[in-house]
Amino acid sequence: MQVPLLDLKAQHRQTRAAVMAALEAVCDEQAFILGARVADLEKDIQKYIGVSQAVGVASGTDAILLALMACGVGAGDEVVTVPYTFFATAGSISRLGAKPVFVDIKPDTYNMDPARLERAVAARTKAILPVHLFGQCAEMEPILQIAARKKVPVIEDAAQAIGAAWRNRTAGSLGQAGCFSFFPSKNLGGFGDGGMVTTNDQAIADRVRMLRVHGSRVKYVHEAIGINSRLDALQAAVLRVKLKYLEEWTKGRQRNAARYEALFKQANLLDRVTLPTVTAENRHVYNQYVIRVQRRDQLRTFLQEQGVGTEIYYPLPLHLQVCYKDLGYRPGSFPHAERAAEETLALPIYAELTEDQQAYVVESIKKFYTSP
Repeated sequence: MQVPLLDLKAQHRQTRAAVMAALEAVCDEQAFILGARVADLEKDIQKYIGVSQAVGVASGTDAILLALMACGVGAGDEVVTVPYTFFATAGSISRLGAKPVFVDIKPDTYNMDPARLERAVAARTKAILPVHLFGQCAEMEPILQIAARKKVPVIEDAAQAIGAAWRNRTAGSLGQAGCFSFFPSKNLGGFGDGGMVTTNDQAIADRVRMLRVHGSRVKYVHEAIGINSRLDALQAAVLRVKLKYLEEWTKGRQRNAARYEALFKQANLLDRVTLPTVTAENRHVYNQYVIRVQRRDQLRTFLQEQGVGTEIYYPLPLHLQVCYKDLGYRPGSFPHAERAAEETLALPIYAELTEDQQAYVVESIKKFYTSP
């Protein structure tokens, strides 16, 4: 049996007619950059997230970059974040000449450990950037409390967490700004790159809108040095169609996560496999279904031979990346992040995954651990 890590073709079959009609309409209009299509998507996202402002940008990476810029982060500043995340989180900080300051993650949720946060916030800290990794919100209440005491904004990296919630408050509505990615593999994915900044702060939204078009509010008049980060109408048209299906797909991912838990229990594998931890306060949307295992790399090779797609998110934490050696971190600086990098493995979780496919995945893992 073949079980790909992600099957976008199965999703496309469900939405193809509506998506192709929307794309054709944009082509007939010949209006491709920003415009009414993007404005309509921004309104849809505002309603879905529960915020007053949403600003479409060219990618999830740019969403982080522009949110940081809008909050005044610049050269010489520090931004506190985590070392166990996709590179764009810290890379966006560095592109502004600021310094990423890392704090370790919680070993169960892989998100920022608030207990380690307060002592990392210093005089030069300009923002706190928690990541809602794999589709589950970070522990936001203590993070927000620390930020309030220190008088610094919280910018949520919600690239993997559209639809997730912390105590019934949606990811992207908790801090001063939220940053989303519409990369094709995300729960809400386009046909290329795209992103969104969400906020309830009119000033932040206005500044992001200005910065995304080279720092201009009036054509050819530039009040700041911005970037070119405009969401295009084709992506907006695709995303508006797919947004209508997002809750259905999220429930499918949650159903599949529950089924994995039952299958792993039935297979008596809970002494070999650590399943995702979902805290009581959270609504997990499972952008990834990440297990923790011993002999991870050998298991991954075996599953590949069985036709099961997997991925390692992420094999090398940011503080050990070559480009960050000047920060002075070393192996052992963040043991929970380093151990997660050595032991975690993402399994297929997309909504269209069948029960037979999931059973095959679990059977294959059991075969690996029980075969002589």
